[in-house]
Amino acid sequence: MATLMFGPGFIRAVSEESGPMPVEFLFVSLVVVLIPGTGVIYTLSCALSRGRNAGIAAALGCTFGIMPHIAASLLGLAAILHTSAVLFQVLKYAGVAYLLYLAWKTLRETGTLAVTPTTDTVAFRQIVVRGILVNILNPKLSLFFLAFLPQFVDADATGAVAYMVALSGVFMAMTLVVFAGYGLAAAALRQHVVSNPAVMQWLRRGFAGAFALLGLRLALAER
Repeated sequence: MATLMFGPGFIRAVSEESGPMPVEFLFVSLVVVLIPGTGVIYTLSCALSRGRNAGIAAALGCTFGIMPHIAASLLGLAAILHTSAVLFQVLKYAGVAYLLYLAWKTLRETGTLAVTPTTDTVAFRQIVVRGILVNILNPKLSLFFLAFLPQFVDADATGAVAYMVALSGVFMAMTLVVFAGYGLAAAALRQHVVSNPAVMQWLRRGFAGAFALLGLRLALAER
């Protein structure tokens, strides 16, 4: 369904009807995606600890995790989230708890990295699911799309919703490409740290600390 909704043919058809993608949208989207956040940290940690396949799986998961927020903004559910303090707090603290869980799980890992990259299908799926949860449990994403996408769409124009879907598809494509790039770069450096327990210990502490800090930032976030 995601392929049909955000496929190149659909985006091309909408662009022909509504005009080319705004340069401002492409630039801001690229900047937002490039800025290291929870998804980037998660992708880097997976790629460094388990290899290239794990980095790609994490990038896929984080990208899929954007879809519910996009759907919420298109359906107006993000507006409900914005006005409901209780709903926002519940989702926010669920996200905080999950980030702290990732920090704890990262610290629990011991030893050196495995020389053979992750190829197990079950492990691949687990990484994807965790990546999805990383983004789903962040209520700020729904509010971001609610505020971001309408700036580039004429609400009175024909096919406004379809155009917002096309913009969302471009944003997701950027996310996948950039995150996969981060993962491949981390995997390329993996051999330099794979046999050094001291380096791995500091890397795990760094990733765990990053997850914990991101959880704290989310806990302090206001609507």
